[in-house]
Amino acid sequence: MAKLQITLVRSLIGRNEKQRSTVKALGLRKLHQSVVHTDNPAIRGMVNHVNHLIKVEEVQG
Repeated sequence: MAKLQITLVRSLIGRNEKQRSTVKALGLRKLHQSVVHTDNPAIRGMVNHVNHLIKVEEVQG
């Protein structure tokens, strides 16, 4: 199954509460922090919501 490595690359300062909570739900707290999630529709929806704040890469495993 595919996995996604998600990295926070832009600050949350000045962003609305919905975007902040989406980033928090992805497990990101600090700038340049990375998390790995399995690729599923729920994660893809969150990624699409905040795609201007994060960087996404597919990883093996």
